[in-house]
Amino acid sequence: MDLVLEIADTYALDKIWAAAWPALPRSLDPSTLASAASTSSVSSSNFTSLLGLSSDAATWAASASTSALSPSNWFANTVLKDAVASSLSGNNVDWSALKHVSALPRDNIIRQTVSLLILTYIGILVLYFSFAGLSYKYIFNKEMEKHPRFLKNQVQLEIKASMDAFLPLDFLTVPWFVMEVRGHSKLYNNISDYGWGYAALSIPLFLVFTDFLIYWVHRIEHHPRLYKHIHKPHHKWLVPTPFASHAFHPLDGYVQSLPYHIFPFVFPLHRVVSICLFVFVNLWSILIHDSDMICNSPLEKIINGPSHHTLHHLFFTCNYGQYFTFCDRAGGSYRAPKMEDDPLLAVVAAEEKEKLAAKKKQQAEAVAKKVEELGSSAESDSSSGDEGVVIKKESRKNK
Repeated sequence: MDLVLEIADTYALDKIWAAAWPALPRSLDPSTLASAASTSSVSSSNFTSLLGLSSDAATWAASASTSALSPSNWFANTVLKDAVASSLSGNNVDWSALKHVSALPRDNIIRQTVSLLILTYIGILVLYFSFAGLSYKYIFNKEMEKHPRFLKNQVQLEIKASMDAFLPLDFLTVPWFVMEVRGHSKLYNNISDYGWGYAALSIPLFLVFTDFLIYWVHRIEHHPRLYKHIHKPHHKWLVPTPFASHAFHPLDGYVQSLPYHIFPFVFPLHRVVSICLFVFVNLWSILIHDSDMICNSPLEKIINGPSHHTLHHLFFTCNYGQYFTFCDRAGGSYRAPKMEDDPLLAVVAAEEKEKLAAKKKQQAEAVAKKVEELGSSAESDSSSGDEGVVIKKESRKNK
C-alpha cells in the first residue's frame, strides 16, 4: 500500500492535510513572520510572541522525542519546529511556502494511519461494488434467485452484511499496511533487486502460500466450537450471489485475509505486484460466489473455481481451498462438480412443481365448474317437469 499512499499524497492528500492541519497557525501572516525572522534582533521571544508559544521557542523546537512511539512526537508540529530551529540558527526559511504545508509530514505515523484507513475503505468499496455489480449483472444467472433456498431480499441482505463488515475489517487490516509503509515488510521498489525471474515466480508462490494457509484457517473455522460464532453468518447464503463474497463476520474476513498480509513479511514482493495481487484476491473472491456449476472443465481438478465453491456453500464440508484443489485432495475434503449437484436443478424442479400444482388447481377448478354446470342443468330440468304436470292437470279440469 506504500505505492497507493505515495500517489494519493502527491495528487490529493498533501493538500487535504495542509488544509486540515496546517504547519503555520491559520491566523498567522507568513509575511509578518518572515519580516520578524529577517530582522537583526531576531530571538526566541519573536517566535514565542508570533506563534503563540507558551515557552521558549528554542527549547520548544528541540523538545521532540526521538522515539516514533512517543505521543509528543505523534502530535508535534514537526514542520514548524524544524523551521523555527533553522531560523534561530541563522538559516533562511521560506515561511510563505509553509502556509501550504501540513504540520504532519508524510512519514508521520498518525497521518499514515488515518490516510490508509480512508484509502483502504474507499478502495474496498470501489472494488466490491464495481466487480460484484458487474459480475451480478453479466455473469450471475438470475434464475438462481428462484431457488427454494434463496432468501427474500437476499441481495440487499448480502450488501448490508458486507457494509457492516467493511469498517471493522478496515481497522483490523490497516496496521499491516502501516507496517508495510514504514518499511517493516519485504516489499521492494526495484525489479533489479531480485530480477524479473523472481518477480514472476513470486506470483504463483503467493497463490500457493496463501491457498495452503487459507485452507486450514477455513477448515478450522468449520469446527463446531468456532463455526457458529464466526463463520456461520457467511453460510447464511446457501445460494450466494457475487455480493455475498464479502458478506461475512469481520473476524472471519480478517482471519482469512491474514495469509495475504503475512506473505510480504516472509517473502520479498514487488510493491506493484503486491497491489495487483490485492485487486486479484478481491476479484477472485467475488467470482467464486456466482453459484455457477460448470462441470468437466479442463482445469477442474486443479483450480478451485466457482463450481467448487458453490458446492461448499451447498454442502458445507467440502472444497475449503481458495485457488487450488490440492489441499482438499490431500485433506480428504475434495468434492468434484457434478451436474446432479447443480442448484439450477432445484430451480427447474421447483418450477415444474409449481406448474404441476397450477395444472392440478386448474383441473380442479374445471371439474368444480363442470359439476356446478351439471347441477344447474339438473335443477333447470326439474323445474321444467313440474310446470308440465301442472299444465296437464289444468287441461284435464278444462275438459
